[in-house]
Amino acid sequence: QFTVCLRKNEQTIYQQVLSVERPHKLQSWNWGYCGEYGFYHALYPRAWTVYKLPGQNVTLTCRQISPIIPHNYMDTSLPVGVFIWEIENQNEEDLEVALMFTLRNGIGTKDDQKGGHWNEPFHFSKEDDDISGVLLHHAAPVNNYTMAISARHKQGLVISQQTEFNPNGMGQEIWKDLLQDGKLDSLPGKGKQTDKGQVIAAAIAATCLVPAKKQNVVEFCLAWDMPKIYFGSREKEHARWYTSFFGTSGDAAPALSHYSLTHYKQWEQKIDDWQRPILENGQLPDWYKSALFNELYFISDGGTIWLQVTDDLNITHGLTIRKDGLPPLPKVMKEYGRFAYLEGQEYRMYNTYDVHFYASFALIMLWPKLELSLQYDIAAAVLKEDNTQRIHLMNGRLAKVNTSNVVPHDIGDPDDEPWERVNAYLIHDTADWKDLNLKFVLQVYRDYYLTDDVTFLKDMWSICQAVMDSELKFDTDGDGLIENSGYADQTYDGWAVTGPSAYCGGLWLASLCVMCKMAEILKEEEEYKKYKDILERGKEAFERILWNGKYYNYDSSKKCYANSVMSDQCAGQWLVRACDLGEGEYEVFPKAHILSALKTIFDLNVMSFASGTMGAVNGMRPNGTIDTSSVQSDEVWTGVVYGLAATMIQEGLVNEGFKTAEGTYRTVWEQLGMAFQTPEAYCKKNIYRSLAYMRPLSIWSMQLALDKMHEQLDLSDTRICK
Repeated sequence: QFTVCLRKNEQTIYQQVLSVERPHKLQSWNWGYCGEYGFYHALYPRAWTVYKLPGQNVTLTCRQISPIIPHNYMDTSLPVGVFIWEIENQNEEDLEVALMFTLRNGIGTKDDQKGGHWNEPFHFSKEDDDISGVLLHHAAPVNNYTMAISARHKQGLVISQQTEFNPNGMGQEIWKDLLQDGKLDSLPGKGKQTDKGQVIAAAIAATCLVPAKKQNVVEFCLAWDMPKIYFGSREKEHARWYTSFFGTSGDAAPALSHYSLTHYKQWEQKIDDWQRPILENGQLPDWYKSALFNELYFISDGGTIWLQVTDDLNITHGLTIRKDGLPPLPKVMKEYGRFAYLEGQEYRMYNTYDVHFYASFALIMLWPKLELSLQYDIAAAVLKEDNTQRIHLMNGRLAKVNTSNVVPHDIGDPDDEPWERVNAYLIHDTADWKDLNLKFVLQVYRDYYLTDDVTFLKDMWSICQAVMDSELKFDTDGDGLIENSGYADQTYDGWAVTGPSAYCGGLWLASLCVMCKMAEILKEEEEYKKYKDILERGKEAFERILWNGKYYNYDSSKKCYANSVMSDQCAGQWLVRACDLGEGEYEVFPKAHILSALKTIFDLNVMSFASGTMGAVNGMRPNGTIDTSSVQSDEVWTGVVYGLAATMIQEGLVNEGFKTAEGTYRTVWEQLGMAFQTPEAYCKKNIYRSLAYMRPLSIWSMQLALDKMHEQLDLSDTRICK
């Protein structure tokens, strides 16, 4: 929390907590800043908060910076944030301005009151650059950490601190301390360890002169150092990736803070260089620029874990499909670590793969080494078998936890031991799901296409063959097209699907297409012929069974919803075209059919749903009524909408794509007020589900589509900017 104190002629004239809240604790503080005098603007990984202090002729601008920088694997891993305060004095007289930064020792859990925590002041100097602050040591039973609040010294700036105070009390002592002279007492020495039931906080203040009609700048940093962690099982100790640069001893918070305060200007230059071409493109609407960058919050806020690996790690556990298959310790994993993020903050499974299929565009475009590392982990999990029996919730049947030669649903539960025990998902037995294997194959080729990493492609080839062979058993009639099994056996895990279907059938054909392309690259002629034969037969069956003259039917059952219009029916085409396939020798779906299907989706799922203002509903009946046959058919899935918009752009329907995506952005970020907690799903009645979800990162597929088609399409049509 930040507080400002203004002084003139050695008298305090204004002291205010910079928060609109009025909490029940610290009631001696002047809370309740008037929100009409505050403005917030976010463009991740930066944000600006402007405070026009009422009646004071003083404007404060706090610029928040996180070092989330594409292709920078050191700084992006750092557990830090910087707060740069610009102080503008519009008065005719000089002012002394103090900014106080306060932080509680802990994160608001019961663990905060277990005792044994302590704070201490610190000073860190390197290369004639000094910082001062307070360390907050949190002695948890497991996963100890230290937080640091600090400010950077400069001429004319005084940094003072209060090592500890009670954040649950009235707060009168520290409030009066600042009020008296714009500084804190700065008692020397570290504080005592807390007793059981006791909670402590710390404060630092940076005080400077701001001449009349002039400005000044104060620089703060927040750092948190938890170098080693255990997951819930407490079986193995892991070192976080940033410790490759700052060590694992647990004393890195001062060095992290100093590094941040002396490098944030370089970070901002790199962020500017990355974002400027998009921000200055007047042909792109402002809402899109906001969505594109701000949805990236989930890369760091998605329960993310980024770990070092040890030299003796063997991800295959000695299991192989063929001798030249997966390496025991891939080079990219050794050099860039292991990466995992949750499906959502409410759905706690790491690297949920059917969803990562959508979200992965952000990783492969911005941090490709992390995407490749993640892919090696998924490939290794394909080799594993876990014969432990468990009951699955949807049908009550026993089945093994993990089946070999099948892509797992996820890499594990943070409350267990991820990577060691995969498939934490309990609703269905996903060994029978139809989309997971296909999504792996499609992502492998897309990742190769965007990185040109032939070693990666060669390493993945045998795994792709294995999962495609497993998938073939779902083609029960031998016509080259897989069939769904009459229940929700894919990412739409509450929406039953029977027989050949638009979604899984399309993904299957797209996977056969990229298998042909990979076989061609690797000069596997027999494999090329094998998959080409299946593809040709599958294409004929797909068109004959599912094409109805306007779009592809949801599935081939005899049920009332069989001919529903699914917004995600072109997912296979989405991935194929993202890899510059889908035409000529590698055409999968007739272009005229794709265009007709997308236009039908736009007319029905988008424009006939909430008058085109809420994105694309998952399922729509041909007569323009919402498909209410399942709990998911009447939902809008944010990440699916962004993927659909990208598909439209790829096919030249640029304005339709932007219109589709705009409805979702405005619903989530403006109407529902869910900035930085984008839900997986919402309905027309503004009911939402699963806040802070992985899938919306798929918006980066829109940017890929725009990048790829920049020279082919005339984007000067101003309609996309309206």
